[in-house]
Amino acid sequence: MHMMRKLAPTGIAAAEIGGMTIHSFLGEQRNSGKPRTIKPGDSKLEKQWGLVEYLLIDEMSMVGLTLLGKLNRIMSAAKHVDPQIPFGGINVIFFGDYLQYRPVYDTPLYTDFSQPSKTKSGQLLSEKEIQQRAARSLILQINYVIKLSQQMGTDDERYRELLERLRQGDCNLQDYELLLTRVVGQPSVSSLRDSPWNEAPILAFRNEVRTQLNNKAAVHNAAQLVYQPMVCVAQDTCKEKLIEDLILMKKVLELSDSKTEHLPGLLPFVPGMPVILKQNLAIELGLINGINGIFRQLVYQADSVSTDALSNTFPNNTQYVHQPLYALIEIARFEI
Repeated sequence: MHMMRKLAPTGIAAAEIGGMTIHSFLGEQRNSGKPRTIKPGDSKLEKQWGLVEYLLIDEMSMVGLTLLGKLNRIMSAAKHVDPQIPFGGINVIFFGDYLQYRPVYDTPLYTDFSQPSKTKSGQLLSEKEIQQRAARSLILQINYVIKLSQQMGTDDERYRELLERLRQGDCNLQDYELLLTRVVGQPSVSSLRDSPWNEAPILAFRNEVRTQLNNKAAVHNAAQLVYQPMVCVAQDTCKEKLIEDLILMKKVLELSDSKTEHLPGLLPFVPGMPVILKQNLAIELGLINGINGIFRQLVYQADSVSTDALSNTFPNNTQYVHQPLYALIEIARFEI
């Protein structure tokens, strides 16, 4: 275990392999332009990598050239070797598929830099572009490739063939017709209240549609459980003061969450509803961005609840919680 490090570009992927995210290791924010400062004799860095001989990087398609260049620089410094030696002499194993997800705010590993060293405007390459070309040269030194040919993700032969054609950008009319069978409103999806569609994930292309679907599902499930609907109310402020005017409060609460940093004004809760974390809280514990959980209970003080109608979306008997203390969420631990 001391000889191997496991990294991944996202918290979910890192948790599944019992590793950490590349950005956490680098000690940098995802979009930060400031490189990690490496001081001579950094004992902590040297201790981290002193015995390491193998580095496993999962989900390689989401790793960009800029990020890979930073990783190479850190490893070379930690191993005290010539910067021209790739990854400080550590064996690097990449897992994944180039044609999955593109890296966020970065250049893909397969980018071709065969053009001249100057831009069309005659300007020299920037430091970032130079580092990306250096990282690309590291990728070109990969000397052993294993291709997995057996599909393990699905037993549906027709769907597997669709995925293979989709990967190559070569779908046909039959593939399109197969996907149409999963579109709401088609005969194959008569009602979202019927099984298995009442538990199926739904893809929505607009935030407003997604919010309405979630609200309707919460109201429906509350009725099924004979549970009084409960809605958490956002605490909006104007010039650092709480908005107390009821008319203005309702107007602000009705704003699309695309205008409020993706935070809804009214958030319904029903025991047993699925939730998802949107931040990395503790990667080592599996509390990471994208992990699913189950809402169990909203804890609040009795005097923070009202039944004043704030939206026509929810029934008249809805409880509106204005200052909740915390929510109890059940999250299954990963089996590593």
